[in-house]
Amino acid sequence: MKRIALLPEGSVSHEAVVQLLGDESVELVYHKLISDVFLSTVHGKTDYSVIPIENTIEGSVSLHMDWLVNEVDIPMRVEWVYPSIQNLIGDREEFISDSGEVDFTRIGQILSHPVAMAQCQQFIRKHAPQAELVNAGSTTEAIGIVKANPGQGLAAIGTTLGAATHKLDILAERVTDHDNNYTRFILIGKEELPKLPKPVKQMKTSVLVTLPEDFAGALHQVLATFAWRRLNLSRIESRPTKKKLGSYYFYIDVLESVDSVLLAAAIEEIEALGCQVRILGSYPSYTYQELISEVL
Repeated sequence: MKRIALLPEGSVSHEAVVQLLGDESVELVYHKLISDVFLSTVHGKTDYSVIPIENTIEGSVSLHMDWLVNEVDIPMRVEWVYPSIQNLIGDREEFISDSGEVDFTRIGQILSHPVAMAQCQQFIRKHAPQAELVNAGSTTEAIGIVKANPGQGLAAIGTTLGAATHKLDILAERVTDHDNNYTRFILIGKEELPKLPKPVKQMKTSVLVTLPEDFAGALHQVLATFAWRRLNLSRIESRPTKKKLGSYYFYIDVLESVDSVLLAAAIEEIEALGCQVRILGSYPSYTYQELISEVL
C-alpha cells in the first residue's frame, strides 16, 4: 500500500487528495508542518507528498515553491485543482443569541492558517470586525485549538471535513471572499504513480530556467523559443535564486509533455543560449471538473 504525506487531517490537502484518489487504497500520513511533508518523502518514509502550490486569490504559495525548488529534488507526478471552501467553525451554543441565531459579535478571536485567513477578509470585516485574527500552522490546527478551549470565544476558519473531525459546528458556510477560490495541488514522488485517477487529457511540464548574468535580452529569447513553436505557457514566474541580490530563476509551466519533439527542441535551444534548465516534472494535469465528472 502506498503511503502519502500531507498536512493535518481535515485540511484542504486532505479533502483534495481524497478527491484525487477516490477509492484508491492508500495510507495517509499527516504532518503539522509542510517541511515535514516534504522530508517524509525525501527520507523514504512515504512514497508521495501532497503540496499546495498556488491559489486563485493569493497566487503562489512562496514557501512551498521554495522548498520544491531549493530544498528537495523530487519530481512532480500529477497536479489537480480543488476548491478551497472555507467555513467559520466553532461551538454554536457558545455564540447563540436570544433569537436563536449565531451572534458573530461574541467572537473574540478567529484562528486559521494565514492563507485561509486572507481569503476571508470581507466576511470577517462585515460580521466580526471586533475579532482578533490569530495565525495557526494549518486550518486543522486552528480548529483543534478551538475545540481544546471551550467557552473562550474562539472560532476558526477551516474545512467541513475539519469541523467534522473535531466535532464542531459550522457557524457560517462558504465565508471566502470569492466563489472561484481554487487551489492547485501537486503530488511529488520518486516513482511514477502506478495508477492514474482518470484518462489523461492534458500533460504539463514544469521547467526551471536560470538566465546567464551577462546576456542582455535572454528572457526574451527564452520565451521566443516557446512562442515560434506555438508551445502554450500556462504560467511564468520569477523567484530569487537565494544566491545574491538581483539573481532570479524563472519557473515556467508548458502545456506539453517533456517527450514532445517541440518541447525537447525548445529546451535544447534555451540551453544553447547559456541558460541552466531543470525539469521539475512532466505530469498529467486535471481540472476539478474532470475529477468530479464520474460522480455527477
